[in-house]
Amino acid sequence: MSEVLSQGEIDSLLKALNSGDIDPDEMIEQSEEVQVKYYDFKRPAKFSKEHLRTLELIFEHYARLLSTNLPVYLRKNVSVSVASSETVSFSEFANALSNPVVLSIVNFKPLPGNIIMELTSNLGYAIVDRMLGGQGLSLEKTRDFSEIELTILDKIMVVCMQLLREPWKNVLEVSPVLDRIETNPQFAQIIAPNEMIAIITLNIKIGEVEGFMNVALPYITLESIIDNLNTKFWFSNMTSYSDEDYNEYLQSMLKHVNVPVKALLGKSIVTVNDFANLSPGDIIRLDSNVDSDLEVYVGNIKKFTAVAGANNDKYALKITSVIREEE
Repeated sequence: MSEVLSQGEIDSLLKALNSGDIDPDEMIEQSEEVQVKYYDFKRPAKFSKEHLRTLELIFEHYARLLSTNLPVYLRKNVSVSVASSETVSFSEFANALSNPVVLSIVNFKPLPGNIIMELTSNLGYAIVDRMLGGQGLSLEKTRDFSEIELTILDKIMVVCMQLLREPWKNVLEVSPVLDRIETNPQFAQIIAPNEMIAIITLNIKIGEVEGFMNVALPYITLESIIDNLNTKFWFSNMTSYSDEDYNEYLQSMLKHVNVPVKALLGKSIVTVNDFANLSPGDIIRLDSNVDSDLEVYVGNIKKFTAVAGANNDKYALKITSVIREEE
């Protein structure tokens, strides 16, 4: 912002102009001089602030998806947020990596080239510990990941990778495919060291363990869609749903959810010895009659009563009543 002159400074300037102490032509020539802007050819600014802001919006959506989907697999509270975004050369990114580290090389189809999803080792140890039935704690001393641990991390990283589809659909329909996981940064040289990349850093907290996930996006991979990485294009492609449309969408999705349905023929109490010696042809006396209605459960909720029968040589049930929620 230009400096605002006080009334005294304005009076002094007018006085100097009237007395000839300041040449107006000289001031005009100075204002017309070309301003030189510093530019480092070793670090070309291929990603603008607008590009980085759009990438932050994309990965804010991605962070919300991780926060809601990872707890299903880890059975633990997961908090994810976008920490920062920046552009660096690939060599700077590679030199800053620790060893060991979880580096997922992802083929970002249909775009050319790969991207890298880096997970810090403490989060990797916590995920493995949780998936194997532990409390989800990290190791005090780092070590290399075993083949079994890498197989477990592979499944989680596939889940994380597939969640990239939805946030990117406003820019491009992507179909990411996990190529491989590396723990040594030397084996993750996917582009030339001097190539520029955009790094989106996500802060992930799994229970009490906190770490970072860095997503490295090379410019040569995003070059064909770089003009689409602006907020105007991103928001223009967003699909707006009314509350009624959204409710219909949720109902249509729920109709495709698989739920277990079971019918309870009856109950019986037997000794462990009798149970251990059961064989084909033995008869178990139940507490229900042949002509009584059976209880039908959807999941763990008693929802129907039915009678047993057959249909095309297969066992079947005929619904006789519906048990309402208030009942």
